[in-house]
Amino acid sequence: MGSPSANEYAKSGVDYRKIEPFKQAMIEVGTRTLDFPKKRDVEVLRGAIHSHGGLYRYFGYRPHIWCVTQEGLGNKSWIAEYMYKNAEDGRTYYEWIGWDAALMAVNDVIAQGAMPVVYTDEVAVGDDDWFKDEKRARDLANSYYEISRTVGMALPAGESPALRYLLKSARPVKSAPSLSGSVVGIIAPSSRFISGAKLSVGDIILGALSSGVHCNGLSLVIKRAKELHENFLTKLPTGRTLGEESLLPTVSYVGLVEALLEAKIDIHALLPATGSGLGKIAYDKRPFTYRVHSWVDVPPIFRFMRELGVSLSDCLATFNWGIGYYVFVPREEVNHAKSAAFAAGCPLFELGIVEKGERKVIFEPGGGIILNPPGE
Repeated sequence: MGSPSANEYAKSGVDYRKIEPFKQAMIEVGTRTLDFPKKRDVEVLRGAIHSHGGLYRYFGYRPHIWCVTQEGLGNKSWIAEYMYKNAEDGRTYYEWIGWDAALMAVNDVIAQGAMPVVYTDEVAVGDDDWFKDEKRARDLANSYYEISRTVGMALPAGESPALRYLLKSARPVKSAPSLSGSVVGIIAPSSRFISGAKLSVGDIILGALSSGVHCNGLSLVIKRAKELHENFLTKLPTGRTLGEESLLPTVSYVGLVEALLEAKIDIHALLPATGSGLGKIAYDKRPFTYRVHSWVDVPPIFRFMRELGVSLSDCLATFNWGIGYYVFVPREEVNHAKSAAFAAGCPLFELGIVEKGERKVIFEPGGGIILNPPGE
C-alpha cells in the first residue's frame, strides 16, 4: 500500500493547510529576533535559517560556557483560552503567553549565571483547527518577539505539531496548546558560573517581587475557579477578573541577574521561585535550615485564594507568595546587592537566613509554618 493521500492525512487530524499560516507567522517574528544576541557577542547565522534548526556562534574573546534549559508553560494557556472564549472583550488573552512560556526556561538558565541568547519553542495542540485563528496566532507570535527583544535572545526555530491522539483539553475549553521550549545561555566570562556550591550557613536570603502567580500553582487556581459561579470572570477587589489576575505576565529576572554579575557581587546561589512554593528555598541537598523572618505584601490573587478557603500552609506550599526570585549572598554583600538590584529596577528584599540544621524552611511570618523541601 502507498502513503495515504494528503486529504486522508488531513482528515486524520493533521492538515498542514491549517498549520502553515501559524508557522509562517512564527518564522516572520523569529527572523526579526536574529540580531538580538549580538549584544552578548553571539551571532545567529542567517544563511543557515530553515525549518530544522538554527546555527549560532560566539565571536567574542572571553572564555565561555554554554548552558541549556528546557521548560514548559503548564496550564496558563488553558486560562487564556477560557478568557478568549468567555470574556467577550475583543482580546485573545495571548498577549503575554509566549512571554510566559519562554521565561519558564529563561529564568531557570540565568540561575547558573548564563545570559539567554537562543530560544526554540514548541506549540503543540490536539486540534489542528486551533492554528487557524490569525488574531490569536499574531498575539502569541508577538509575545515571543517581545520576550526575545527584552532579554536579548533569538528565536531561530520552533515546532508546531497537531497531536490529536495525545492532547485533549479539559472542559469547558475545547482546545488549548501545550507550550514548551529550550533556551541556550552563555556564561562569559566563564568565571561567572554559579553552581550553588558556595551556599553556606549564615548566608542571607534576598528576594525579588513576583507579579502574581506567574506560571506555577495554576492547577489549584483552575480548580477553585471552577467552583465559582462566574469562574474566571469573577471580579476581584483590584477591578480585574480572576482570569486577568491569573494571566499577569511573569517577571523577567534577566536584568536583575545581569546587574548583580556586572557589579561583581559574590553570589552564593540563585533560585527561581517555580514549583513547590516556598519549600523550594530548601533546594540544596545539604542539611540547611532556611529561616524566613520577613516577607512582602502578598499579591491580590493569593489573598483571594485565602478568601476561598485555601489554607495558608497549602498556599505557601503551592504558590510563590509574592517572591519570584531568590538570591543568596554572604551578609557583607547584602547592601551591595541591594544597590545593584535597585539600580536595575528590580529591588531585593531581605527575607531570612541560612542556618545549620534539618533541611527545611521555617516561615516565621505565618507563625512558624514548616515547609518541606521539594518532593518530600
